[in-house]
Order: sequence, then C-alpha cells, then structure tokens
Amino acid sequence: MVHLNVLNNEEIEAIHQATLRVLNETGVILTQLEGRSFLLDNGAKAEGDRVFLPPDLVEKALSHCVSQVPVRGRNGKVEVLGDGSLHWHNLGGAPNIYEQNTGIRRKATIQDVQESTLVMDALESVTTITPMYTPQDIPGEVMSLAMYRHALPFTTKPVQGPGVQTKAEVRYAVQMAAVIGEPKEVLTLGISPVSPLIFPDDVVEAIFEAARLGIAIGPLPCPTAGTTAPFSISGAVTQQNAEVVTAVVLAQLVQPGLPMVYCGRLAMMDPRSGQVLSGVENGLASAATVHIAHRYGLPVNVYGFSTNAHTLDIQSGYERAINAIIPALTGADELSGIVEMEVGVMGSLAQIVCDNEIAANVIRARRGFAADQQALAADVIASAMQGSRNYLGQKHTRDFMRSGELLMTRLADRRTWDAWEQDERRGIAERSQAEAERILREHQVPPLSEAQERELDKIMAAAEKELVKK
Repeated sequence: MVHLNVLNNEEIEAIHQATLRVLNETGVILTQLEGRSFLLDNGAKAEGDRVFLPPDLVEKALSHCVSQVPVRGRNGKVEVLGDGSLHWHNLGGAPNIYEQNTGIRRKATIQDVQESTLVMDALESVTTITPMYTPQDIPGEVMSLAMYRHALPFTTKPVQGPGVQTKAEVRYAVQMAAVIGEPKEVLTLGISPVSPLIFPDDVVEAIFEAARLGIAIGPLPCPTAGTTAPFSISGAVTQQNAEVVTAVVLAQLVQPGLPMVYCGRLAMMDPRSGQVLSGVENGLASAATVHIAHRYGLPVNVYGFSTNAHTLDIQSGYERAINAIIPALTGADELSGIVEMEVGVMGSLAQIVCDNEIAANVIRARRGFAADQQALAADVIASAMQGSRNYLGQKHTRDFMRSGELLMTRLADRRTWDAWEQDERRGIAERSQAEAERILREHQVPPLSEAQERELDKIMAAAEKELVKK
C-alpha cells in the first residue's frame, strides 16, 4: 500500500502532549451532573462550568479502546473499520438536493432519503451507508430517527446510524436497529460535542446511553479553524483531538472497551467571507487526524469528498480528489463525504454515482503496484524484443490486465473526439445522472418483512408522540 506522512512521529506526539495540556489546564465546559460526578470520581477537577481532565485519566481511557469496529448489514456482511481496508460512506444530513436534469436546488424529502440509499446500495465503492438527507417534510424533533427508519428498507449494507444528540434519540435508534438485528452489531452512532470544547447536557446523556447499551460511538466534533478553533491546522487538530478524547473518556468510564471510531470533521474558514472552505487544507487536516487516531490505536473516519462546488464541475472534481487522496494515502480507515456538495448542505443522485468512480480511483492509487520479478518483466521485455516487439499478445499483458493493474473506469470519457461528439451525454455529470436513473429503475433490494415495517412505524409513532412539540 502507498503511504504518505504529513506529520512525523515527533509532531504526532507533540499534538498528543498539547491535547493533554489543554484538557488538564483549560478543560472542557461540562455541566451535566452525572458526567461531572463520573469525572470527579476519577481524578478530574472542576471550577465553575469547567472540568479539567488529568493526563492519567485520559491515558487510561485511551488504553481501553479497541482497534477494530465491526458493523454488520442485514444481509449478514460485516465491514470491519480498522482492518487495513479503506471503507467509504456518504455525507449525512444535507437539507438540499440538486437535480442534475433541471439545475434546480430544492429541499430534500423522505423520498430523497429512500432513493439515495437505493442508489448507494448498488454501488461497489460505497461500503457503509449513513442516512443522507435531513428531510424537510418531517418534524425536526424526529428528523434523525426518520432518516434512519427510511434508509433501512432500501439497503442490505451496514447502515451507520444518523447523528444523535439526545438520550431519547439513542433509545429509539437502538429500538429500530433491533428490528433488523442485534443493535450492538448493526448500529453505530455519531454524537457531536460543540466546538470549542463544549459538552452540552444532552450530548453527555446521549454518550452515556449509547455506552450503556454497548453501541459503538463516533464522536463528531465539527470545528472550523478561525472561528471555533485556532486558525493553524495543528492547533485546530489539537482542539479537535481534545474534543474527541473527552468523548472517549466519558464513554470508557461507563463501558470500558466500548468500540469507538475516531471521527474528524475539521474545516477551514475563508477569511474573505467567513464561509467554511473545502480546500486542500481539509485534506491535510484529515491526514493529521488519521495520524493522531492511529497513535491511539483507534480506527479513524475523516472527510474525503468535501467541496464548496454547487454542481458537478471542475472545482468539485479537483477538490474531491485532493481531499480524498491525501488522507487515503495516510492510512484512513474510512472516508466520508460521498455525494457532498456545497460544503455538506447539498447532494445529488448524479454526484453519488460520480463519487463511486472517484473512490475506485483513490482505492487504486492507495493499492500501489508491485515491483517483484514478475512485474519487473525483464524476461517479457527480452521475449518481445526477439519477436514482434509488441506486447499485445503476451500472456504477461493478459495476466496484468486481469489482476487490476489498470482501473477500467465506467464514467470517465476516454474515447476519440468523433465518438464523444456524437454522444448526447457528453459530460460525466450527464452520464452519472443516467446511471442513477437506471439504478432506480432496475436495482432491487430484498424488502423488510411486513412485520418489520409495522414495528418500525410503531417505533416512529412513539418517538413522535414523545418528542414532537405540539
């Protein structure tokens, strides 16, 4: 596998030591009584709304973590984060959808959650699925639960649960997961503290509930360098690390050995506008996050396909490729962001299909190539030079074609000008949209049983009754 190091060992250790200093001297804002009690009983100190975590408490919690997190789909297939493979999943939580055929940007609905899940089920580079859109036709109090409920019937791949923020959301998500399997096996949950270094009461309660139920957690801080984190990449990574590590401490105090995925969502601010950026700095920050997570022996999930672009244009292509290839070559276990457009607030069916091919290219780049005796081909060169001086008929050529030495793309146009000019679908965006439409027409997913559908509806009804404010 090809490796890239954006930090050396001394720099990785410096980030760890700076993190310990931040947690010990600056602390985190945490007022939830049970959380404070847990931390204080284990050596932390408190002053006002701050809690200060000593280095030995942090190190002990990190020592309990496991290096692999399996998640199972309802087809029985298990994807293991941390097994050395590069896994991919999609952006979760976009409120808008871009229609490639019309050029219209509109609000996402439950139908978009269903259709996007169906398309991703058919694509080989998408390893696990996160409910993609925040449907605007659903009350906000149960939106994340509705996303999960309406993704489950449209894929057999592992569905990593939506981001949750409350104990009740954790409880209902676990009930839904139990409809398709053992929740500890088929569900992971993302839970987001607030940058900088703020752990609201609901977030702490959600972490505790998930930990008690044995559900794998991915802490998901989303700091922006320059507004909610230092503007230097290493400083922002240090703060993000402190936020992730605090979540690790809380979860491991409740359930030592709980599977956890180190998640990084650090972005940069554009000083010209204050907007969040998806430049090459995102790729560098993600790579640094990979280094520090692996320093702790944790599987790591970071941004991959991030872009500010509004359509499937050149900007989208180069920002996606740069921001995915850097952490991929650094050794990321999972990359997020399939379908992401407009820095996470929009997506499209065409983008999903296009990203499937970009991901395949990234996987190919990470695999590298062999330089053993067979690959070096000295005997093959000699044979060709003594005969036709052409390699088309060589067994060596056939063998390496079959071995995947060359990635056979499906969407990238490698035809002549004349062939391209005669095609009505000249662009990759148009071809991606056509493929998405074909999948929606033809792809079949084994349905849930009627009993499972009824049970999911029953759980959603109970959630709405409890959580939706009249």
